[in-house]
Amino acid sequence: MFKNKSTVLFLILGGFFITNALVAEFIGVKIFSLEESLGFKPANLSFFGIENLSFNLTAGVVLWPVVFVMTDVINEYFGHKGVKFLSNMAIMLILYAFIMVWLAIQLSPNAWWDGTSGLRDTPDGSIASMDLAFKRIFGQGLWIIVGSLVAFLVGQILDVLVFHRIKKWTGEKKVWLRATGSTLISQFVDSYVVLFIAFYIGADWSLERVAAIANVNYIYKFSMAIALTPVIYLAHYIIDRYLGKDLAHKLKTEAAGLDK
Repeated sequence: MFKNKSTVLFLILGGFFITNALVAEFIGVKIFSLEESLGFKPANLSFFGIENLSFNLTAGVVLWPVVFVMTDVINEYFGHKGVKFLSNMAIMLILYAFIMVWLAIQLSPNAWWDGTSGLRDTPDGSIASMDLAFKRIFGQGLWIIVGSLVAFLVGQILDVLVFHRIKKWTGEKKVWLRATGSTLISQFVDSYVVLFIAFYIGADWSLERVAAIANVNYIYKFSMAIALTPVIYLAHYIIDRYLGKDLAHKLKTEAAGLDK
């Protein structure tokens, strides 16, 4: 059906990019302990006078580093216009998904489902209302949604700008520098923006607590960005093999030309 390899590649990368961004938004409602998940003791860090900070992160951070890696890969082959198109589409689809979820929350629950169906997995009857559980899980606060989307958009714009600025300095060399460097800078800003909007503006957190928790989040994101650097090279290898040397070079040259 699709004989143009560059089109197929854009569809695959775009589909994976948007899916990860969308899933990250919905699973982000869960807070997990990174240390306990890995079998370690709590880190008990301290920043800005806030004590006993550990890596208690939203489940969404598992996928966001992947989103930013995908951003750099798309940037490499399709330029800032490709990233901008997919970022705007991701935001529109995330908003659409939240609207559909909001409408689903407004639906009147079936009595059996609401009060009985959940008891099969919880003999003690701890889920008193399946409908309430549904609302609590999917009905994220407005400020959290706004903060997440603004942080995503700002992070994407910054990632693209830094990526191409480094690429102008290095040319086709040092893929790791422009990919990892742009991710580290954009993730730093992303970590602060989302918490500032969601919990400083939208809640009653102090600025010190926002900054302290943002630092903890960024330590995780920084570590993941470094750890995922080899994935960038693997993705380039697989894509170049799929496209062929000539087409891969053509796409990279055109992508670079879009940003001059």
